[in-house]
Amino acid sequence: MPNEVVNVDGEDVIVREDTAKKLRGVHWALISIGAMVLIAGFLFVLFFAGAAKDGSIQSPSELQNSNAK
Repeated sequence: MPNEVVNVDGEDVIVREDTAKKLRGVHWALISIGAMVLIAGFLFVLFFAGAAKDGSIQSPSELQNSNAK
């Protein structure tokens, strides 16, 4: 099997090609999950700030009840 050199904890390590692919896959998975968390957090803050613009945060049912009165 072909070998590849990967950097683990600051050291270059020679591993098999499939092991190197798995390591790259794990790195991409962690980066993707981190990006999704950041995007979700940004959207949460954006929508929360938009809902709190008028000074009162109400649930949709509270808004519906206050409009019906």
